[in-house]
Amino acid sequence: QVHFVESGGGPVQPGGSLRLSCVASGFPLADYAVGWFRQAPGKEREPVSCIGSKDGSTYYADSVKGRFTISRDNAKNTAYLQMNSLKSEDTAVYYCGANLMRTTIGAEIRAYEYAYWGQGTQVSVSS
Repeated sequence: QVHFVESGGGPVQPGGSLRLSCVASGFPLADYAVGWFRQAPGKEREPVSCIGSKDGSTYYADSVKGRFTISRDNAKNTAYLQMNSLKSEDTAVYYCGANLMRTTIGAEIRAYEYAYWGQGTQVSVSS
């Protein structure tokens, strides 16, 4: 089976930080661009941040620019999402996906290009 295993979520107060990790299982992460997506209750899954396989290209949703940083360690088959200055509206289940159609990140993120989803990790921002 090929999928991601996400971790690092939990409860946090507004203004706090979390570092999410997703480990690729059953496939070499280095061959794929990776995207972090999130889904809040009653809402559709949305892209948060994506990173190219080798060229360093990145995408950030406007809502997280300047607060979140995506990175990857291909040797560890792991991608990360550093989340700072968290807000209540960041509350969601966060998922990793691998882009099966392209290795670089452009301005537009197409969720249908991503697969190998894990079970997600819950982030809850509340005072």
